[in-house]
Amino acid sequence: MTADDSYRRLDDDDYPAYTMGRAAEMLGTTQGFLRAIGDARLITPLRSAGGHRRYSRYQLRIAARARELVDQGTPIEAACRIIVLEDQLEEAQRINAEHRRPAPRHPADA
Repeated sequence: MTADDSYRRLDDDDYPAYTMGRAAEMLGTTQGFLRAIGDARLITPLRSAGGHRRYSRYQLRIAARARELVDQGTPIEAACRIIVLEDQLEEAQRINAEHRRPAPRHPADA
């Protein structure tokens, strides 16, 4: 692997660059919270060769949203379900927007 390959990984939102301790510190939460949202299957951290949990930036954004809901008083299981539903709604809206776009016109149709 070249240095360029290593640097490209740093830009990859899905690269599991953060240890559980660092992730918890960045989010201002506990490792137990990260375990809980993992147990609820909101996120599934990758494992290092030694079996330690590793988190990506994408997973940290999801965890931050869960923490926001929990801090507002939402039970953790409900927070996880809300996030899944928000994600499904966003995907459905994206698909609907694609279907609403007019079909490209062919020169022969003009």
